[in-house]
Amino acid sequence: MDRTGLVIKSTGKWYKVRMEDGDVVDAQIRGKFRIQGLKTTNPLAVGDHVTLEEEKDETWVINTILERKNYIIRKSVNLSKQSHIIASNIDQAFLFVTVARPQTSYGFIDRFLVTAEAYKIPVVILINKMDDYDEFEMEKVIEIEDIYTGIGYEVMKISALQESSVATLKNRFTAKVSMLGGHSGAGKSTLVNAISPGLDIKVMEVSASHNKGQHTTTFAEMHELDDGGFIIDTPGIKGFGIVDIEKDELHMLFPEMMALFPECKFNNCRHINEPKCAVLKALEDGNIEEVRYRSYLAMYEDEQSSSYR
Repeated sequence: MDRTGLVIKSTGKWYKVRMEDGDVVDAQIRGKFRIQGLKTTNPLAVGDHVTLEEEKDETWVINTILERKNYIIRKSVNLSKQSHIIASNIDQAFLFVTVARPQTSYGFIDRFLVTAEAYKIPVVILINKMDDYDEFEMEKVIEIEDIYTGIGYEVMKISALQESSVATLKNRFTAKVSMLGGHSGAGKSTLVNAISPGLDIKVMEVSASHNKGQHTTTFAEMHELDDGGFIIDTPGIKGFGIVDIEKDELHMLFPEMMALFPECKFNNCRHINEPKCAVLKALEDGNIEEVRYRSYLAMYEDEQSSSYR
């Protein structure tokens, strides 16, 4: 008889599944398992609800995946024609941004936001390591905060090492499925450990020679919180290639551009070189941020690099 469960960790071949009674079992997929219409490197993702059954040798086998309400997806690192689902069935996402050690580019931020917009996942931008910035870096913090709050995104300045930040975020995580995204070394695992010390997630220092985070979380993993709710801690992401978004729909995922679109002369305006384009006029007048527009162009042209400033 089939039972239902929640995928809380994927290691490629094996999956950890939390059953409805709270027990956790190891399970495998039965045969070939593909989601219709999606070419992904992983047929199942953390956050998926599945049906499974126990076989005679006491091994558990996953039979079906239940319908997803949403997911965060990106291009695979080595297989450009395929994609990788980072997590699914997410109530909210928190994007960890650091202005140094390591630095998060605007391109990375915007690609993450566009993907979340496509699947209607609300995002909170967390500027982390506020206890560690010098005067020059603080100017960058203010710049990021101004740009994204001006668009309408919530931006929080935090330190995963400070009790006040931890307490504030802990309340935000209660009774929700929350995904944490960002580069390695941005502080995701440190925050999860502070919120739920019993998890004891491995944390490594940022590499001094490359000023980049070292990968500590190899696979996405969902952690159940004592006060209710789940946190999905994800592997550090270097680049974020967007997937399954049509070029003529891309501007709809930039809120500041979508607001101006009705004022454009042409209803198929690409906002690149068309006459009487309201977006280009706003850019010229300084009412749309140049870094955001450059992100839009790079995605429209499908550039592989997401590290432009």
